[in-house]
Amino acid sequence: MDSEIAFDFSPVLKIFKSGRIERLMGETTVPPSSDPQNGVVSKDIVHSPDTNLSVRIYLPEKSLAADEKLPLLVYIHGGGFIIETAFSPTYHNFVTAAVSASDCVAVSVDYRRAPEHPISVPFDDSWTALKWVFTHIAGSGQEDWLNKHADFSKVILSGDSAGGNIVHHMAMRAAKEKLTPCLKDTGISGIILVHPYFWSKTPIDDKDIKDATLRMKIDSIWKMASPDSKDGSDDPLINVVKSESVDLSGLGCGKVLVMVAEKDALARQGWGYAAKLDKSGWKGEVEVVESEGEEHVFHLMKPTCDKALEAMHKFSGFIKGGK
Repeated sequence: MDSEIAFDFSPVLKIFKSGRIERLMGETTVPPSSDPQNGVVSKDIVHSPDTNLSVRIYLPEKSLAADEKLPLLVYIHGGGFIIETAFSPTYHNFVTAAVSASDCVAVSVDYRRAPEHPISVPFDDSWTALKWVFTHIAGSGQEDWLNKHADFSKVILSGDSAGGNIVHHMAMRAAKEKLTPCLKDTGISGIILVHPYFWSKTPIDDKDIKDATLRMKIDSIWKMASPDSKDGSDDPLINVVKSESVDLSGLGCGKVLVMVAEKDALARQGWGYAAKLDKSGWKGEVEVVESEGEEHVFHLMKPTCDKALEAMHKFSGFIKGGK
């Protein structure tokens, strides 16, 4: 019975009729770097003992002995809410490179994954981690690197794919639930959405992907992550752009960078998000940057290609810019 497959989503994962889940990618992990990697050191901290959830914290090695404040990047990994972790080689290497290029301190967030932990668990775990990060705002939190080096006037949230979706909802929740009640604003300067996983049952515009098989495949990822959603891919958690019930005017940050890839099936959603945000009455600034000729999260697969280096330059520039 355990060998009978109920759902085959190779090369991502297989779900067996017994309930067993076999992830086919994103399961390898690497330790943090106590020795400088690209000039960056890192370490893991358990921030939520009840759920045994950790974050990986990154710092430029040259800052260890320095008394200086750096921009703070909070990064949430992608993988359709289903695969990858903050500790995979893909994300360890990406965040290390981002910290090196941006001269910032970073917190890479891990969360429990669907389908074992369906939506809204990945959102709630990310919120718990974000609140923990902000316990360091007065310099008296659990982690010395954040107490000593994080500049909480320059906080950037970012994530790719599903992580980009989560980041959007974190910025909305930060404003609604007053992440920083001691401040007039949310404490979040800006967000970077990298190839964000927003979706809808039907195309959002004439340029959106029409291929029924591909659309069904993307629908099925959300169905796996959120099996109890009555609206499927029109759930407001995923259908952020087209849904009339989603109001973006309360987004809790001052600036937004949306990064899209021309050949990514999600690209039109990224463009649509920026357009909707611009028309919503939100008072911040939004910019879209497109990588021509590239696919979804190409920068993670080909980090040294010219387009990936261009994307990192834009990414790091946004972080360095603060507010």
